[in-house]
Amino acid sequence: MASAGLSFGNPVFAAYAAYASLVTLKMFFVVFFTTYTRFSRGVFANPEDVKGNKGAVARLDHPDVERVRRLHRNDLENIPAFLAVGLLYVLTGPSPGVALWHFRVFTAARCLHTVSYLAAVQPWRALGFIAGILTTTSMAVQVLMAGAL
Repeated sequence: MASAGLSFGNPVFAAYAAYASLVTLKMFFVVFFTTYTRFSRGVFANPEDVKGNKGAVARLDHPDVERVRRLHRNDLENIPAFLAVGLLYVLTGPSPGVALWHFRVFTAARCLHTVSYLAAVQPWRALGFIAGILTTTSMAVQVLMAGAL
C-alpha cells in the first residue's frame, strides 16, 4: 500500500495534486472566458466598468454573460468540494489505481460539463455534472468509512 503521506513521493498525492491543479486551471479558464464574454458583448455588471468601453452597458441579464456566470457558479459549487474531499481521500491510503480513476473521471466530467454548458447541449451537460458529483460522493463515502464519528 502506498504511503498516506502528503508528499510527492506518494503516487496518490502526486496524482491528486496534478488533477486538482488541472480542475483549478479549468475554473480559471471560465473566469477569463467570463471576462472575454463581457468585453465582446459590451455588457458589464457595474456602471464604473462601462467607462472607457464605447457602447458598453451595465446590466445583469445578458443571456451570453449569464450562461458563463452560471457555469462559473457551478464550478464554484463542485470543484472546491472535490479539492477538500479529494485531499482527505488521499489520507485514507487508497489504491493508486482506484484513486487515479476517481481523479480522472472527476476532471473529465468537469471538462465535459464546461464544454457542453458553453455549447448548450443536453444530456451531455447533465452527464458531466452527475459523473462529477458521483465521483466526489464516492470519495466522501471512503473518507467517512475511514473516519471516526
